[in-house]
Amino acid sequence: MDYFENVPKVQYEGKNAKSKYAFRHYNPEEIIMGKPMKDHLRFSVAFWHTMTEDGSDQFGDGTYQRNWEGSTPMETAKNRVDAFFEILEKLGAEYFCFHDVDIAPQGDSLKEFLENIDVMTDYIKGKMDKTGVKLLWNTANMFTHPTFVNGAATTNNADVYSMAAAQVKKGLDVSKKLNGENYVFWGGREGYENLLNTDMNFELDNLARFYQMVIDYAQKIDYHPQFLIEPKPKEPTKHQYDYDAATAMAFIQKYNLEDSFKLNLEANHATLAGHTFEHELNVAKNYNALGSLDANQGDLLLGWDTDEFPTDIYTATLAMYEVLDFGGIAPGGLNFDAKVRRTSFAMDDLILAHIAGMDTYARGLRAAAKMKDDNFFEQIIANRYESFSSGIGKQIVENKEDLESLTNYALSLNGVENKSGHIEHLKSLLNDYLV
Repeated sequence: MDYFENVPKVQYEGKNAKSKYAFRHYNPEEIIMGKPMKDHLRFSVAFWHTMTEDGSDQFGDGTYQRNWEGSTPMETAKNRVDAFFEILEKLGAEYFCFHDVDIAPQGDSLKEFLENIDVMTDYIKGKMDKTGVKLLWNTANMFTHPTFVNGAATTNNADVYSMAAAQVKKGLDVSKKLNGENYVFWGGREGYENLLNTDMNFELDNLARFYQMVIDYAQKIDYHPQFLIEPKPKEPTKHQYDYDAATAMAFIQKYNLEDSFKLNLEANHATLAGHTFEHELNVAKNYNALGSLDANQGDLLLGWDTDEFPTDIYTATLAMYEVLDFGGIAPGGLNFDAKVRRTSFAMDDLILAHIAGMDTYARGLRAAAKMKDDNFFEQIIANRYESFSSGIGKQIVENKEDLESLTNYALSLNGVENKSGHIEHLKSLLNDYLV
């Protein structure tokens, strides 16, 4: 069955394209800074928002028009995979991501769920072999089912901890089976509501134990994907243990996991944490832990995770600058953890939304590459910190001063002259790269 029979394969046609099913800025083979645009961006389509959402919200029923519902859960699951790979082929997207519960019905027991995963990943592998599409990452959903009401690896219930271990073991087996390049942990319930009944230190120790088990098992089966932790500050728990990039890195360093774990960073999660996306990327970059990106955006007027498709060129540009400055995102990529709006209910909106996101990041990549060529930020930053490149500043950087010598130097000064940051002017110059 052709699920999108009226949608052609999307091609690059330039900014004057007449067809709505065309890339206006994303030219996958265009060489940017020595390699094709597609290799910089490594676009991935998220199975969950694309295939399992129905457009419902807390105030209304689902609105999405979908044509892949079958007569049984497994028939629907296979229809979804068929439709999904049609989307990937039409977009020319080379990667995808999924949670285990996205692709396989959970059934009535853990045993049935794991069996369903085997059936569905066999089916998916056939599609991958036929199309050449690759798995960017997979993960285990250990936050939706009532079993995980008190967390998974940070639960107060040892039986639940064991269930989580079984689910992740299967996830790692699947990752090896499908040659996944990364494996993600998003701890949707790994946090707490109130300290009155919480031993935070014990829960964090248990989480670290869990991650060490993951490392040990991956070594046992001789499979080594890049492990990623995805920070988020709230939703669904009030206090989540992976609040932001800095908090996640503190955990990683405390438990000596630096050699095994990096970060999967999401734009909307940065917003919820009170940060910009580029801030989170910069933090991860400074720890050498920039692993992969969830490319979406949040609504600054709403206080929850709206997971909108990215259309903000400013944010995309600054994010891609951090990626280029890091030397690239591989083996990670840009995964569209984004869902169409409730009012975008037509089937072809799934294609149109991804075109919008891919064009946005293509524009961001071009602008960021031009800034790198011009040493835009490098010059600004070098000028701002130039007092540390000679004289007393250089002595400080080279660790040749102490409090006493600096006191003597300070007493010899006849006042201090600071320089303006000219921040408004710099923002105006930045705008020149965006248009």
